Amino acid sequence: MTDLRPLGCAPPATWQVSAAEAVLVRPERLSRPLTIAAEPKPVTLDLARTALIVIDMQNDFCHPDGWLASIGVDVSPARAPIAPLQAFIPKLRAVGVPIVWANWGARPDRMNLSPALLHVYNNSGRGVGLGDPLPGSGARVLTEGSWSAAVIDELRPEAGDIQVSKHRMSGFWDTPLDQILRNLGLTTLLFAGVNADQCVLHTLADANFLGYDTLLVTDCSATTSPPFCWDATLYNVRQIFGFTTTSLSFAL
Repeated sequence: MTDLRPLGCAPPATWQVSAAEAVLVRPERLSRPLTIAAEPKPVTLDLARTALIVIDMQNDFCHPDGWLASIGVDVSPARAPIAPLQAFIPKLRAVGVPIVWANWGARPDRMNLSPALLHVYNNSGRGVGLGDPLPGSGARVLTEGSWSAAVIDELRPEAGDIQVSKHRMSGFWDTPLDQILRNLGLTTLLFAGVNADQCVLHTLADANFLGYDTLLVTDCSATTSPPFCWDATLYNVRQIFGFTTTSLSFAL
């Protein structure tokens, strides 16, 4: 054997290489099965192949000075997942489960945002929408690098977490999320964040279409939409896309 060095982002996607040879054998990964309560039936997952995807727990959606609050939306429902996530995320980190933050991060020039998408956030054309400055602070709505797009202080990402910027309701559309997860050898995704019936659901559904196992962690998710939207989300996740569970179901 020559003087081999690892080449890759993480062991599941790592070669061993030198100037003389390349070893393409990936390291073995030991399964870590965990059975949890879930709906419509209990689930046994492999912690070694699981990640938590936290969606849009950002200032513009969850902070009283953010964009949603500025247009008159009560953001208290969007803040409900904060405490459960504060308890759940450290437990997952402690057992090596990756934490992925998938957040709105629009280009400052909005060149890749269609009128149909901009209309969702500014349906009169005269309001404050994607990329516009917030009244008072001037932070640009859901723009990458702005205060508006930052994860709320109570849930700051840590070194070692993975951050992915998105610019659609799905975290998979035109982002590197799928490639990152596949490089890490992950197959089971836990979903949390806001809004459960919008960006969370659409990211979860796309994950299902791509072949991932999907679970919605209900106490770590919420929506500012009417209650029937939450009910429909739970129904569709259980009926079509995967399973629902709670953070308390994980005996870690």
